[in-house]
Amino acid sequence: MADDINLNPEESQESTAAEQVAGEMTDDTVGNGEAAGAEGAPHATASKTDAELTDLKDKYLRLAAEFENYKRRTTKERADLFKTANQELMVSLLPVLDDFDRARHHTKDTDDADAVRESVDIIYNKLNKTLTQKGLTTMETKGGAFDPELHEAITQIPAPTEDLKGKIVDEVEKGYYLGDKVIRHAKVVLGQ
Repeated sequence: MADDINLNPEESQESTAAEQVAGEMTDDTVGNGEAAGAEGAPHATASKTDAELTDLKDKYLRLAAEFENYKRRTTKERADLFKTANQELMVSLLPVLDDFDRARHHTKDTDDADAVRESVDIIYNKLNKTLTQKGLTTMETKGGAFDPELHEAITQIPAPTEDLKGKIVDEVEKGYYLGDKVIRHAKVVLGQ
């Protein structure tokens, strides 16, 4: 039986070479620097790619976190801006409110309609001046052409004169601008 196992030394080397799987490293290929270098290069490239991928993921996560912080911060700043804008307007209107209090106190026992009218006029002018300083302006509508961007037509009536046909005859409710923006459309009556 010993003869069956090792009949020819050349046959045993061929069978050993045939049993090796393709791509499997043998002692001969490890000893050869050329083969070992070729197999090591993909590992080095793969580790470099993994490092770049990890770096890019880290940058992405940091950028996403920074963007979320930016959104939170701007939302908070915007809410604070609206609060302070309202506060500024309210502080500027407090003297007008004080004037109304004084007028009510001083005119409650009087029968003089002129005194009441005068106090109301003074307060109206002060309120109008304060609002104008904050950017509020009134629309001039009477006698002008109808513009659906600025006006809201309530009704049409026969024009009192020929030149008022298709134009604004009366103003039911004033329109206002805040800066350049229309904040309330004027309610008008058109002549036909």
